[in-house]
This record gives sequence, C-alpha cells and structure tokens, in this order.
Amino acid sequence: MAKLKLRGKDLRNIGYPEGPVISIAMNIMQREYKHSTNEEAMDILQNILKAPVEYENDAVLGLIAQQLIPKEETEGTVIELNKTGVSFNTFGSQFIEKGAMDQMSQASRLPIAVSGALMPDAHSGYGLPIGGVLATSNAVIPYGVGVDIGCRMCLSVFDIDPKKLVQREHYFTSVLNDNTLFGSGQQFLKPGSHEVLDSKLFDEIGVLKQLQHKASKQLGSSGSGNHFVEFGIVEIKERDEVLNLEAGNYLGLLSHSGSRGLGATVAGHFTKIAKEKRLLPKEAANLAWLDMNEEEGIEYWLAMNLAGDYAAACHHVIHAKIAKELGRSPIRIVENHHNFAWKEIVHGLEGGPQELIVHRKGATPAGKDVLGIIPGSMTAPGFIVKGKGEVSSLASASHGAGRKMSRTAAMNSITQNALNEMLAKHGVKLLGGGLDEAPHAYKDIENVMKAQKNLVDTVGAFYPKIVKMDGTPPKPWMKKDGIQDGE
Repeated sequence: MAKLKLRGKDLRNIGYPEGPVISIAMNIMQREYKHSTNEEAMDILQNILKAPVEYENDAVLGLIAQQLIPKEETEGTVIELNKTGVSFNTFGSQFIEKGAMDQMSQASRLPIAVSGALMPDAHSGYGLPIGGVLATSNAVIPYGVGVDIGCRMCLSVFDIDPKKLVQREHYFTSVLNDNTLFGSGQQFLKPGSHEVLDSKLFDEIGVLKQLQHKASKQLGSSGSGNHFVEFGIVEIKERDEVLNLEAGNYLGLLSHSGSRGLGATVAGHFTKIAKEKRLLPKEAANLAWLDMNEEEGIEYWLAMNLAGDYAAACHHVIHAKIAKELGRSPIRIVENHHNFAWKEIVHGLEGGPQELIVHRKGATPAGKDVLGIIPGSMTAPGFIVKGKGEVSSLASASHGAGRKMSRTAAMNSITQNALNEMLAKHGVKLLGGGLDEAPHAYKDIENVMKAQKNLVDTVGAFYPKIVKMDGTPPKPWMKKDGIQDGE
C-alpha cells in the first residue's frame, strides 16, 4: 500500500490558513493515518476545518483543531455560570448516564436559561446532551441545536401489502440501492434541483455562499453513522383522528438524516463566532450563545432555518424517487425535526407564558396533537406518536431509543455473528451498516416509551424489514464516546 503523502498546497486549497497548522496537520496525518488514502485523509482534514471545536479534546486530531480554534482574548471577561440552575424535569432517569445529567445541569446554569427537560434516550454530547431540551431568553446556542441541523425523520405510508417485502425482497432491495446515496462527504455526480436551493440567503449570508453548489450535489443523499432509509411494516391497531389511517398493516418507507455538509458548516462557523463573543468557563465553552438582537444571531437563525428546510428537501427527494419507482403515491406522510430550535410560547413559568427559544437537540416536538416518529434500532420497532403538549417536558419527547454504548465500545464488544443472529431473529435484511450501529448498542425502546407515556400517545408502529445504511467503517471522530453522526 502506498504511503500517505500530503502537500501543503492540498491543505491550502481546502481552506487551511497559512501558518503552523499546515505542517502540524501534515505531520500528524502522515504519522497517525499513514495507511489511509489521500482522499480519506483530506476528508478528515475537511471535517476538522468545518468544526474544529468538535475535535479539540481528541488525543490525536485535537492538536490540529487547537490551531484552528480562535484564541480567547486574555482581556475578555469570562461569563460565570449561575450558582444554581433553572429547574428541569428528567424522564427515565434510570436510563440516563451521569455525563448527560451533568451536562444538562451545567446548561441550566447559563444566564440565558429559563427552563429545560431531559429525555429518556439522553446521553452525552457537545454542549447540550443529546436528548436535552433547553428554553432560553432571546438567545440561540448553535451547539444546543447540534452539528447536524434539521436532522429529522420522514415516514411515507403506502397502501401496499407489506407481505410483498418478503415475496419481492430482491426488488425492494434494488429500489433502496438504486435511489439512495450514503456516506460522509458523498455527492451525486449531477447537482439536484429544488426550490430550497434558490433561496436568496445563499447570496446574502457569507458562510452560505460557498455551500450552494455542494448542497445541490448532496440533495437527496444521507450521511453516515445512524442515518438510514428503510422499508418496513406500518401497523395501525385502531384509527386515530389525527393520523387518519384505518386499522391495518401497510408498507412504510422511513428515513433518518439531516442537512449534510450544509448544516455541519453552518454549525461550525457560528459556534466559532459564539465562542469568540461569549467567553464561558472552559467546561461550558460549547454552550456559547448568540443574542437574537445581534447580526450574528439573526444570521445563524436564518441559516439554521435554511438548513432545516434543506434537510426536509433531502427527505422529500428520496421519498419522491422511491414512490415513483414503486408507481404509487403515499397515502400519508409523517415527519419531524429533532435537531432544531423554535420560537415558542412556553407555559407553566413563573410570571406567566413567555416567548422563548426552545432548543431540542435529539428530541422530538410533542405539542398537543403534533405527530412525530420515534425510531428504535435496525431490529426494534419505531413508533408513530401524537404529542400531549406536556408543559413539564417543554412539549418534547425522545428522538429514539438512545445509545447505551459508544461506537468504540460497540465495535469492541459486539461480534458480526451476534449482529447476524439478531437480524435473522427479527427477519431484517441489512444493506451496509456496521457493528457500531448494531441493535445491542441501543437502549430498549420499550423502556424508553414507558418512561414518556405522559408525553406522547402511540398511534402506530413501524417494524424495519429492509434497512439501508452507510457501509463504510465509522470515521475516527465518530468513534469517540458519546458522539453520533446526527448530533
């Protein structure tokens, strides 16, 4: 195998600034990733450049990231956290690791925090824990939304006998393979077309100007990690007025992914600005915020919403292509974001209702009669839910089962035989995917749903049968404890 060989010119071409960071990056990559291809190494370097704060604590890549993170001004005043935090309710605390609890407690002490909640699938993340919900006063936290802005679910229900998934498994497998694209950094050869790509914001906001073309080539694609597109059985036991589907079994198409490179770049760019403007104690630095009255806060809000619209468009393109292949239109579509921030009137607060910014990082909106989807794993059922508008959870619910193992732990403890046995037991065909996403790495979705029975009603179930995921091994930065591709 040829030895990895990088040139300073290559790094400058992707945006690395002149200075020590180029030689440091080249030395580290050639020493630690000498068996990688140039393409793989450049992919890693591009991801560090987009969001260096993600890697600052990495034992290897952190040395590169630290050169890219702006140095704090020594004369700046550090904003102290409040000694006591605002109250937040925790659901399913017996399933939640201490690290996530500590991160939520820290977020509750921010001067801008008003209320919060922690979902039963929660685990540690950057800034807010995944599964964390935080309502703030006139401020938005980029890492309270997450790197994968607008990561979301979309379910199309078809009036097709789901038995055909077994009878014509090869056909449905081909439909998924022919109409989806997975992988970090992957792009279609030809750019796609959608009204979201015509937004004037691509010309009006600096960071977006360089992203429009790449976004057009990633339109309708999915990322890596826990993202998927799958066929399965939708089971409706009784008719619900909001869902409006008769009792019975249907064929379902379920997808999970976000805003691809567009969202990641927006998140990294504005997190850097937030950390420059708001100097917080080191342990809370990733909770830096932007004020909604300042230019940067307004720009982030606009860019975040564009990334959310783009994520939705990606799902719609995937579902439209597959529906066309099936020759059928869906009889019902259910979808929701779970990495986003909303302006909402929050009730149950001292002094009465207030309009606040509600961050849901890995949490499903669960307002009164609002439909959403909470997936399990590649072998566990997912659920179509209807929100109860519960004030104590800030009208939120979990976004999935939640990980109980990091990617590294999963890959070190789960065997391929164990995964194959689990797939066979549940009659699931897996296309791509790996041990880091094995069902064993996730919490029991049934326990998670029981812990939030006061937050949502279950109005339907989805049982995966043919699952398509990225087939490449997880990147080094994805294998760190607590980190998910969709954070």
